[in-house]
Amino acid sequence: MRFERIPSRLITAATAAMLLAACGDKHAAFMPPTPEVGVVTLQTTTVPVVSELPGRTSALLDAQVRARVDGIVLRCEFTEGSLVKQGQRLYKIDPAPYIAKLEAAKASLAQANASFVSARALAERYKLLVASNAVSKQDYDNAVASEGVAAAQVASAKADVQTAQINLGYTDVVAPVGGQAGISQVTPGAYVQAGVGRHADGDRATARPHVRQSHAIESRRPQAAPPDPGRPARGERSRRCSRQARPRRGREYPEKGRLQFSDVTVDPSTGSVMLRAVFANQDRVLLPGMFVRARIEEGVNPAALVVPVTGISHDQKGTAVAMVIDKESKVAVRPLVTSGMHGQN
Repeated sequence: MRFERIPSRLITAATAAMLLAACGDKHAAFMPPTPEVGVVTLQTTTVPVVSELPGRTSALLDAQVRARVDGIVLRCEFTEGSLVKQGQRLYKIDPAPYIAKLEAAKASLAQANASFVSARALAERYKLLVASNAVSKQDYDNAVASEGVAAAQVASAKADVQTAQINLGYTDVVAPVGGQAGISQVTPGAYVQAGVGRHADGDRATARPHVRQSHAIESRRPQAAPPDPGRPARGERSRRCSRQARPRRGREYPEKGRLQFSDVTVDPSTGSVMLRAVFANQDRVLLPGMFVRARIEEGVNPAALVVPVTGISHDQKGTAVAMVIDKESKVAVRPLVTSGMHGQN
């Protein structure tokens, strides 16, 4: 194979010819195509007003089970984390001291009854004798007073017996509500004076989202546009809401809840208003203290302008802007105030 050397001046001439040819066809080869612009005519439509708020779950009923008498815990009659019924005995406190106090109260009552019978008999006897001047009026008055004192002692002794019976009943620490038991704070053999355990209801749960102060004011403001017949206006809150739990992988909770309460004061530390929604929790998927996001359907906006998201851009200040065609078919950039997403709009 043989190579021939081409003079450098020929290469230079060929390159110059190619450049001239390219310059001649520059506008024909690199002319950008005319861009196509889509135009959307906006019309008012009905859009649901939905707010997504952060919050935490809590049990609908959370009862702190406490010992109401002092004593030694003999038995713990439930399993931590198990379901208990209302009135079920959870702990048994040593009843011996309270049985003794009850017997002593009953003995005092019997003594008071005996004293009352004697005082009443004496007063009845003196009542007959004072009529015949066999005893003085002063002796009769003293007998009547003694009868009254004896009657008061009987009433006090009965109250002591009732108190002793109540305290004896408190040695059975029972569940005030039905639900799922929490962690026990004591073990058998411990001496308790207060705070035996903790018990919470897990059949229903509440979510406590917080809404900003400005949003709370806006949600209470009536909508200027006429409402859609048969549907609530924006100012009318729907009493249903759905809630999404947001752990590591957020999943939407299938059960829809009911908005139960909206606080009437603003938290000065956060500037928010607390809401409360109640959810069914039969499978006990929701645990107290979980972080969630609540989607609250507040109503509908019957006169909303829905804009495709592709038609919205932002300027250097971050303000949402859009290209708007005026009556003279001229394009102008207008700032927008958006209120959220609705699908792809």
